Amino acid sequence: MKYTQLGRTGLKVGRLVLGTMNFGPQTDEADSHAIMDAALDAGINLFDTANVYGWGENKGRTESIIGDWFAKGGGRRDKVVLATKVYGNMGADGEAWPNHDKLSALNIRRAVDASLKRLRTDHIDLYQFHHVDRGTPFEEIWQAIDVLVQQGKVLYAGSSNFPGYKIAQANETAARRGGTIGLVSEQCLYNLAERRAEMEVIPAAQEYGLGVIPWSPLQGGLLGGVIKKEVQGGRRASGRAADTLADPAARARIQAYEDLLGKHGLEPGEVALAWLLTRPGVTGPIVGPRTAEQLESALRAVELELGEELLADLDEIFPGPGPSPEAFAW
Repeated sequence: MKYTQLGRTGLKVGRLVLGTMNFGPQTDEADSHAIMDAALDAGINLFDTANVYGWGENKGRTESIIGDWFAKGGGRRDKVVLATKVYGNMGADGEAWPNHDKLSALNIRRAVDASLKRLRTDHIDLYQFHHVDRGTPFEEIWQAIDVLVQQGKVLYAGSSNFPGYKIAQANETAARRGGTIGLVSEQCLYNLAERRAEMEVIPAAQEYGLGVIPWSPLQGGLLGGVIKKEVQGGRRASGRAADTLADPAARARIQAYEDLLGKHGLEPGEVALAWLLTRPGVTGPIVGPRTAEQLESALRAVELELGEELLADLDEIFPGPGPSPEAFAW
């Protein structure tokens, strides 16, 4: 595994991030533990989760699966940079009692203690705001985080799904308060087929020294050879990927992508991950394997070198928006 610094921090993390959203809903506890063991053996050290993972009446289940894995010992917790998130409504029935969701100081305090209990640990390395809370000022949010840092419950704070201006607001507020490092990472939707983050989010992250952690690097399976799998009678596209393929023009782009990589003898999913590793500001994409085989495929992407000609061909199929602000102002 190759390693890099997480943004402007001294924290070293692998170029792939283990996403755990499937643990519980799609992957049972035994297989989840096996995947985490394999990831650690391969050198992946940043594990990402969220308090709401498990979903529905099982919210929190994913954190509990990770906590049970830590409890096995063997240095598992010490080797992992643990990232979880706060924001979502944790009510099983979908109804949140006041102050039981979002980013008020009260909910942050309540949520971090609940996550620590499920994760069976005494601290969270990277505590991420899962979404923007337009109703809570950053002064309040940072006050709550400062207390958690002082208590040793949280080491770093990050954001997820933040627009560029909110990254700026958050870190300017942190700078005014003094003694607060501010956001150190941003977890955003970013991949070959979805490059809008290049307009504002990634430039803001780079300007403020945040590591970029892309989620859905295969765009819901769209970039993982979905058409080839359909033809071969494999797993059919669903969700975001199926919606995209319903558009003839979008389907033609995906077909061109698969044809291009077929000529080079490359696997589409591995190339999609490797492409993200070439992008400025990217720390590492989140891979969310349901099986050990999917993890093995993701690991190969770290060693994959993409030539300039292939990168240019990929840009032609999936053109980015261009530099900001020229892309939208001139």
